[in-house]
Amino acid sequence: MEHTFRNYFYRLAFCALIFGASLASQAQSTTNSELTAPLPDAPNPQVQDRDAATLRNLPRNFLKDQGAIWTSPAHIRAHDLEWLVPLGVATGVAFATDHHTMTQVVSYDSSFNQNNITTSNAMIGGFIAAPVVLYGWGHFEKNEHAQEAGILSGEAMLDALVVEQGLKLMTWRERPSVDNANGHFYQSAAGLDSSFPSSHSLIAWAAASAIASEYHSPWAQIVVYSAATGVSLTRVLGREHFPSDVLVGAATGWLIGHYVVHRHRRHAIAKH
Repeated sequence: MEHTFRNYFYRLAFCALIFGASLASQAQSTTNSELTAPLPDAPNPQVQDRDAATLRNLPRNFLKDQGAIWTSPAHIRAHDLEWLVPLGVATGVAFATDHHTMTQVVSYDSSFNQNNITTSNAMIGGFIAAPVVLYGWGHFEKNEHAQEAGILSGEAMLDALVVEQGLKLMTWRERPSVDNANGHFYQSAAGLDSSFPSSHSLIAWAAASAIASEYHSPWAQIVVYSAATGVSLTRVLGREHFPSDVLVGAATGWLIGHYVVHRHRRHAIAKH
């Protein structure tokens, strides 16, 4: 029975990665269509006003995002397998080694674990504050691009939160602190506190992806992705999540952030 559950879950996890692949494909298609100019010297057309990243459009865009996310498996294309297959393999390896990692590699020192939990909470707090800071700074400095970046990163995190809660309700995975870190799925006791996927990781990577897609400065890329990596790593070192939890969370979050920006962005990216 456990073997059957585990096989079923692997298919479910693979579907989570599949809808991510479709989001990336849809985002790329949107980007390509936006960059097609009718005349050689004509400016690149921008996202239509009804889909643009504004506070007024945010509720409608959020609902559209959710529709695209949950129906995206129907849009998978063969070229998505070029990176989906390696990611699926990495996820499978993570599942297979979760128990060993949590029992033989990660420390059981409670002080060390708590320090990592505190660090992850502080870093996710920074990501949550980032949209407000970006939008506020853009508002006072009359910088529409910064305002847009704030809206898009906030929208990406909202999308990530809904996806994360949906996957938790589908999987009910035990936390590493339960049952000697066996990580069983479909345990009713787990409920909303399911370990899979990591909410911290999914939300952090959604925000990081959105911000990095808006600001292509090498320093911006290093800062946001290092912070997101730190969130994921400290969730494992704090014994709050298995490596597979944070891996799937990070991949799904990155794809959501990437999709949101390329679907709703109006302004040109900032390279410096």
